Amino acid sequence: MYDQGDADELKHEFWEKMAKSPFVMLQLDADPDSAAPMTAQLDKHADSAIWFFTYRDNRFATMGPATATFASKDHELFARFHGVLSEETSRERLEKEWSNSVEAWFPNGKDDPNLLMMRMDLGDASIWSGELGAITTAKMMLGMDITDDTKGGKAETAL
Repeated sequence: MYDQGDADELKHEFWEKMAKSPFVMLQLDADPDSAAPMTAQLDKHADSAIWFFTYRDNRFATMGPATATFASKDHELFARFHGVLSEETSRERLEKEWSNSVEAWFPNGKDDPNLLMMRMDLGDASIWSGELGAITTAKMMLGMDITDDTKGGKAETAL
């Protein structure tokens, strides 16, 4: 287990990598079959929250406790985090998070009555880091022991 300084470093690394590739598998805790890829809308000034767009007839519209899993684009960081999904009713937030890439998924626009913007208030997270590097990857492919070669670790933290 990491000390708090290391946990803070991993948390910082998590947010950096999430900003580069904000895709998660999101699942309602009460509905294991709901797991689906979603694009998180991030705001570096937000206090422990991320946002998602969906439709009101989507199974995520029931909202409530949820879990997301994340793998960084370079596969050097993984995370699982918990939170609670609720409807985001702020028009100002909708305007801030709306973009061309969001509109591509929601062609009827931000005034579509079926559009649902959800806020996920974040709770606890588990973050794993494991930078393998080229030599360690080659050793792994040859079946050699790499247990002492990996950098990284695991942290339990609040987001």
